[in-house]
Amino acid sequence: MSDRHDERGSISVLAAAALVLACALCLISVDLARALEAKARAQTAADAAALAAARELALDTDQGAQEAADYAFRNGATLVACECAQGTYEAIVDVEVPVDLLFVGSDRTVHAKARAVVDLG
Repeated sequence: MSDRHDERGSISVLAAAALVLACALCLISVDLARALEAKARAQTAADAAALAAARELALDTDQGAQEAADYAFRNGATLVACECAQGTYEAIVDVEVPVDLLFVGSDRTVHAKARAVVDLG
């Protein structure tokens, strides 16, 4: 009878461990969803910025980088780099989007690149 008395509460320990594991898995899945959403937002911003810069190249203005930065900002990103010199027919942009992760921590960024080519033919 004393053996049964010593095992009391062992289910509570197992249940607590399972609960901690379930919570950790939930946090990881939320972080993964946030990271994937930020990556999609960054790619959308990069695509829009590259197309805006390419449009300015087609119009032969020197506003390609400014337009790329504006379109990146409108899509929740920051323009990191824009290779869109006037007189060329290709715009390559790099943008970043901040990600606030619960499990890993904040201060993370997601980068995306895009390229747009002006076809005058």
